[in-house]
Amino acid sequence: MSISYKDAGVDKHEGYKEVSLIKEHIKKTTRPEVLADIGGFSGLFKLKGYKNPVLVSGTDGVGTKLKLAFITGKHDTVGIDAVAMCVNDILCQGAEPLFFLDYIATGKLVAEKMADIVKGVADGCVMSGCALIGGETAEMPGFYSEDEYDIAGFAVGCVEEDEIVDYEKNVKEGDVLIGLPSSGVHSNGFSLVRKIVEINNLDYQKVYDGFDKTLGEVLLTPTIIYKDAVFAALKTKAIHGMCHITGGGFYENIPRMIPNGLCANVDLDNIEKPAIFDFLQKNGNIETKEMYGTFNMGIGYVFAVESAKKDEVLDALRSVGEKPVVFGEIVSGEEKCVIKGL
Repeated sequence: MSISYKDAGVDKHEGYKEVSLIKEHIKKTTRPEVLADIGGFSGLFKLKGYKNPVLVSGTDGVGTKLKLAFITGKHDTVGIDAVAMCVNDILCQGAEPLFFLDYIATGKLVAEKMADIVKGVADGCVMSGCALIGGETAEMPGFYSEDEYDIAGFAVGCVEEDEIVDYEKNVKEGDVLIGLPSSGVHSNGFSLVRKIVEINNLDYQKVYDGFDKTLGEVLLTPTIIYKDAVFAALKTKAIHGMCHITGGGFYENIPRMIPNGLCANVDLDNIEKPAIFDFLQKNGNIETKEMYGTFNMGIGYVFAVESAKKDEVLDALRSVGEKPVVFGEIVSGEEKCVIKGL
């Protein structure tokens, strides 16, 4: 008796169908530098317009936030998260996002579901101005369950060498910390989120007091892509350092742009927390310091700014629709990050 690849759990024709479904989404991400259509063995991108270019790259995934997509059946936003997690990181060096590649692995390839995921990836690429020039979808029966998948991404950007944001050289005592609001939990801390939901028997499909969406929808709100805000701020020539608040919250990420001997002195008074954080803290009985060491707590991106140009930076950020907040300053110290009152 002969068997086929399909008998082993891999349906090649479903893969062909997926490619046909995702082409329309990929097309909207194209840039003039892209030299080949999707479907080849690699993506081609001709670098233009730079005199002394430095390529900046980043790779990341969405983590266990994907579990919520499996539970709720909503798959069209996690692709935005995949792009955001990569792009926001390379923005920290002042790099322009150029192109993106994704990798999706699943137990059973369902073309329509994969197309939803890639739609999110394409949406994220449009938001960040980068081209989706390639990717891979792997059907892996027996490795992933049929209803599960994982997604990771890889972004490449470029910056002129003399325009790299070098926090080691530039961040200094007296700089002001300006934060950009997050949309919610973004894509970090979801193992703790799911533990809180589990121990309290919370329902992802329920609308809880204080929300106008189900808990699942609130938690699946995609990560903000800060590209427009970053480039508006960079035009002021006042940005000394930048950081993306991801896993590890304030205590791990802000210190990544603080040189030795200096400390971020953080004041929480001006930060408006999304309601989801109070909900999680209350239901999880979590200490406040643990919250700020795990989640973004309402601030998704941070600038260290020359104090004399603070107002100019604030105006630039507001001009692109952001609601920036001043929430601290750089002082002398060895702790790297101190939060007032904690």
